[in-house]
Amino acid sequence: MPPSQTTDSVFLVRPARFGFNAETAASNAFQNPLIAAADAVQQSAFEEFDAFAATLKAAGVDAYVFDDTPLPHKPDAVFPNNWVSLHADGTVVLYPMHAPNRRTERRQDILDALAKDFEIKRVLDFSGYEAEGRFLEGTGSIIFDHIHRIAYACLSPRTDRALLEEVCEAIGYRAVSFYAHDEAGREIYHTNVMMCLGKRFAVICLECISDAAERARIENLLIETGHEIVAISRAQMRHFAGNMLALHTTAFRKILALSRRAMDSLTPEQRRQLEQYTTLYPLPIPTIEAIGGGSARCMIAEIFLKKKPHPRPLSPDLRLGHSEGEGSGKT
Repeated sequence: MPPSQTTDSVFLVRPARFGFNAETAASNAFQNPLIAAADAVQQSAFEEFDAFAATLKAAGVDAYVFDDTPLPHKPDAVFPNNWVSLHADGTVVLYPMHAPNRRTERRQDILDALAKDFEIKRVLDFSGYEAEGRFLEGTGSIIFDHIHRIAYACLSPRTDRALLEEVCEAIGYRAVSFYAHDEAGREIYHTNVMMCLGKRFAVICLECISDAAERARIENLLIETGHEIVAISRAQMRHFAGNMLALHTTAFRKILALSRRAMDSLTPEQRRQLEQYTTLYPLPIPTIEAIGGGSARCMIAEIFLKKKPHPRPLSPDLRLGHSEGEGSGKT
């Protein structure tokens, strides 16, 4: 089968102790300190997450939901796309995480549960680079063009160029790295807050790429690979307009998961551009965005692995894929 840019299978992690993560705040300008009591924040996060998951399922996305484990404390467990990527050839890649308190998000029990329904042929574990102070945070750091086998990444304390190239060599992708900055000159912490790729469109904050030659190189490559560019501003990026994810449903309908805040920031022309290719699915997650510093794309880990045949449909309870493990965090 030809490669697909989108999938109908994803997994999500319901947070057990969501909150402001001081260990990530230095490099994530999108985070804000607690705006309410911790218990109220946790309750809001629960409600936002459950509505998010229910909306994706109702749209026709095959969403596996795993419960975070209370211990060890993982304030960012709701963002699983940073520790793993699951590829169509059966490869699972595990990534090195910048913040020590995020490293226990890697859970073998989640991979074991997914292996019951999907074919995993090899695991490439790059987490050992944490000991060297080198990091690459999954599909936060990398935007994959699966059709053209290109991996886009803006470099930052969380995205190491040499490690990006090593991962790309291992999985057969071409690494395309660049620098991107906000108005204050700070490096954009993750590529997925400024860029989203569908099969035929690219949402990107080009004005963040301050070097003109580098900006032209990225823009030209996107055009050459058949993408219509939807250029967003830095202000729209701050509203998470770059943090979208193109998916398709089990009925092969194309959808775009984004937050309500991101949707509201788009101009009518930008919406028109996107609606040529996909249906917009706005999801209200204001607490998770404000305190966690991530949005809709960060909450979704795509599963491109091949599904195993089942003799009969799985029960609804099993399809949720709830984890019962203690979450040692080591794989």
